Amino acid sequence: QFQVVESGGGLVQPGESLRLSCATSGFTLDYYAIGWFRQAPGKEREGVSCISNKDNTTWYTDSVKGRFTISRDGASNIVYLQMNNLKPEDTATYYCAAGPATYYYCSPYRGAYDDWGQGTQVTVSS
Repeated sequence: QFQVVESGGGLVQPGESLRLSCATSGFTLDYYAIGWFRQAPGKEREGVSCISNKDNTTWYTDSVKGRFTISRDGASNIVYLQMNNLKPEDTATYYCAAGPATYYYCSPYRGAYDDWGQGTQVTVSS
C-alpha cells in the first residue's frame, strides 16, 4: 500500500527555518518523482518544489529559489524540504505527493502526482 506522510511543520518567526519530511512507504523512491505543494487559505494549491527519481533533477517555484532545498534519502525513502529564511507569505499547508517515474525531469503540476499526504501546517508569523 502506497503511503505518503508529511511532518515537520510548525509556527516560526520570519527569517527562521523549518525542515519538512515526506516519509514514503510501499514503494521505492528509485521509481517515483516527489513533489512538494502548498495551499494557503482561499488560494489554489501550488507547486513549490520537486525532485526526479533519477539524477536528482530538481525544480523550485520562483518565490522559494535560494531559500528552499529539496533532497531525498533513498535508503530511508524520505524526501526533505529544507526551508530557510521563511516569510509570512510561505504560510500554508504543505503537501507531499508521489508520481510515476520521470527520470531526468520532475513536474511542477498537480496532475503528475497520484499519491498525496494529508499535509503539514507551516505558519510564519511574528
